[in-house]
Amino acid sequence: MPKLPPPTDLKPYFLVLDDIDQEYGGRLDWPVFFGNDKPVEIDVGCGRGLFVFSASENRPDTNFLGIEIDYREGRRGARRLQKQERPNARIIGGDVNIAFTRMIEPHSVDAIHVYFPDPWWKRRHRRRRVFTDQFATLCAGLLKPGGHLHSWTDVEEYFGVISSLMNHHELFAACPAPEERGPEHDMDYQTSFERKKRQAGWQIHRGLWQRKPL
Repeated sequence: MPKLPPPTDLKPYFLVLDDIDQEYGGRLDWPVFFGNDKPVEIDVGCGRGLFVFSASENRPDTNFLGIEIDYREGRRGARRLQKQERPNARIIGGDVNIAFTRMIEPHSVDAIHVYFPDPWWKRRHRRRRVFTDQFATLCAGLLKPGGHLHSWTDVEEYFGVISSLMNHHELFAACPAPEERGPEHDMDYQTSFERKKRQAGWQIHRGLWQRKPL
């Protein structure tokens, strides 16, 4: 049987949480991690990384970190970053709650993006949804005062849950939601999932909240 080729080394564009423990002492010190002191934005559940890929090109003065629990999807996004040698974009494979709880300095993040989180349709599985009171509080602890949390979904019921959590959270203030605009080309969507849903005629629900002053 022929030997399979070794997996492509995607470092530093794709790392897992164990790499952060072993290579960075378990802490994401942004100037060390990115090699600069630019603002940092995090994409939670980045999937194939379209947002990280596009935003890092369009906004070179900002660093973008995607976190994706599905390693296969995260690596797909990292391959595109590697081909373009993006200095301001990285993807980490692992549980966002672990990263948010113990790996990121408080009030060091300028924005958190949560686009089309898994709705976990069955009632018995809804405890797995990323948006909880605990998650909202973790975000508040990581965001700088005045920083923003963005969340979009095609699931109206889930958007109601997210909005209720965020609108009543004492550390966040609701902002006007961004309006939908027509894409200029096939890559001009926030995520690949947004492209799929909008092309199918689905409504997208958009929310934006600002971290209140300390």
